[in-house]
Amino acid sequence: MSRRYFGTDGIRGKVGIPPMTVEFVMKIGWAAGKVLSRENRGTVVIGKDTRISGYMFESALEAGLAAAGLDVLLLGPMPTPAIAYLTRVQRAAAGIVISASHNPYHDDGVKFFNRDGFKLPDETEETIEVMIDQPLEMVESAQIGKASRMDDAKGRYIEFCKSSIPFNTTLSGLKIVVDCAHGATYHIAPTVFRELGAEVIETGTKPDGLNINKDVGAMYPDHIRSVVLEHQADIGIAFDGDGDRMIMVDSRGDLKDGDQLLFIIARSKLSSHEISGGVVGTLMSNLGLEHALEREGISFERTRVGDRYVMERLVENGWSLGGESSGHIICLDKTTTGDGIIAALQVLDWLVARGISLSDACADINLYPQTMINVPVTSKIDLQAMPVIQEAVRAAESELTDSGRVLLRASGTEPLIRVMVEGEDIALVDKLARELAASVAESAPN
Repeated sequence: MSRRYFGTDGIRGKVGIPPMTVEFVMKIGWAAGKVLSRENRGTVVIGKDTRISGYMFESALEAGLAAAGLDVLLLGPMPTPAIAYLTRVQRAAAGIVISASHNPYHDDGVKFFNRDGFKLPDETEETIEVMIDQPLEMVESAQIGKASRMDDAKGRYIEFCKSSIPFNTTLSGLKIVVDCAHGATYHIAPTVFRELGAEVIETGTKPDGLNINKDVGAMYPDHIRSVVLEHQADIGIAFDGDGDRMIMVDSRGDLKDGDQLLFIIARSKLSSHEISGGVVGTLMSNLGLEHALEREGISFERTRVGDRYVMERLVENGWSLGGESSGHIICLDKTTTGDGIIAALQVLDWLVARGISLSDACADINLYPQTMINVPVTSKIDLQAMPVIQEAVRAAESELTDSGRVLLRASGTEPLIRVMVEGEDIALVDKLARELAASVAESAPN
């Protein structure tokens, strides 16, 4: 089925332009309520990040769900993974997140978790899309849903995060910079690390509704790098606006991305015999991660770009660990979705247990240089059906041999073909990327 509203991570867009209008979001709430209530007429949990439009869309969703006959439990500003967790422990019918993740404040979105804290399957989203196009019909007055607020949501989630590492683990003696991107982790992440004993230096913890992700957080690592160096901190942790992913910076200011952090967590689980099967990455995961895991005897599989596809493969394989180079890391033995705070704690637990620095922990994974070139196209093209492009790919792969790889893929959100070349020799990587981009540009329809 062709989707009209849902993308790979819910419904998202510019505020005030369909689908992110008040009227439409209310309709989303009603349609989701009608579909979800077929299986469970319980409460729906709603949380949001810190962008100013969250207040408006929270009320719209509340109205739509109430009109469908479902009660609502409002959490206020909370990280996306916190909403997944609280949906599960509250035995709610579903959880709804109002967030546009790493996007600027003028965008917003709506995404869903089922009662078990997992993102909705495609079939359920498709059913909601069908219902959205139906006329809105309210339930009888006596069946209209009610709304209430959960006052202790923050405390519950903080304790859950802390419980994801051993009780005797302490971060005492560590100086940690925590950058919350003026987003949903602003009132939670610093407390988690402080209560575990760390000296915490906060940044990006003063949201005003308009500054989410603005020059801070995981999207802008130069900020946390400068704060770490200024305060001579041991480590820096930067989250995105909704808190489902994070990156780190070591004491020298060197960035450690999701591939490196995923390797640390995989190695720690291997050491403690906690790893279940292998690790799932994506087509964009660095070849260095694959080789590092191979040396440790850990299986590695790639899937399409997007955390939902990582999750699907984990469930299919019965594995528990996967992620993306962007810092979206899923620890299925701890929680049901990507969680920046919990992933950071798994890394810190390993560093403390071994008495090593973040830099030392990354010494055994060497990321290969990557060059990415975006080639604009005017219409959708089938790369596999274009002999000239495929011949160029084969020629590039032949030059790289086993020390690199080539990836061409169409963007899911823009009229672009993304050309990526990765290998040990940066000069060769750059050359091949330029040649492949030129081949795509020449072959693409004008």
